[in-house]
Amino acid sequence: MKASDRTKLRRAVLEERNLLSPGELQRRSTLITAGLLGMQELDRAATVLVYMHFRSEVRTLELIRLLLARGKTVSIPCVVPGVSRLLAVRITDPVNQVRPGYSGIPEPLPELLSHGICDPADLEVVIVPGSVFDRRGGRLGYGGGFYDRFLTVDAPGALRISPAYELQLVARVPMEPHDQFMDFVVTERRIYACGRNRYGRNTRLQG
Repeated sequence: MKASDRTKLRRAVLEERNLLSPGELQRRSTLITAGLLGMQELDRAATVLVYMHFRSEVRTLELIRLLLARGKTVSIPCVVPGVSRLLAVRITDPVNQVRPGYSGIPEPLPELLSHGICDPADLEVVIVPGSVFDRRGGRLGYGGGFYDRFLTVDAPGALRISPAYELQLVARVPMEPHDQFMDFVVTERRIYACGRNRYGRNTRLQG
């Protein structure tokens, strides 16, 4: 598939997602959060990276609060300008320890970078945002490749879980070699257990 076709698919799905009302976004996000918190894979994890939601993404604030209440070590992403990398920065308060950062997305306060950066190799689970998904774990991000690089280089051993609205699922995502597959996609309707080798690439790591 041409890059322009991928862009059109991403745009079409995001336009539909953006039509959801604030109340509907919250209702669906609450169901997705409940599904995530019921997963044994997440319950067993001690260290988790969770994206901070932006615009019409699945809301993650309550998820972060509840993970912290369970005693998890929770970090959120921070973009390193100029090199298209993500840092995992530990937080204990998802309201008062964040501010608008890269592209207006909530990021940790700058003062947290001096002592709160986590080793991504220690992450057991990464909660990954995206624009388009399929039931086999295929994912399209937003075009920057930040999470693809982070999962490939920095946290290859972490379990990958993507919250998404059911409307973001298509029959098959047009994956490219650099695109990373998810282990689970969690929607307001069900949890899709995906694995990473459905298309013959990104084979599941052992251990």
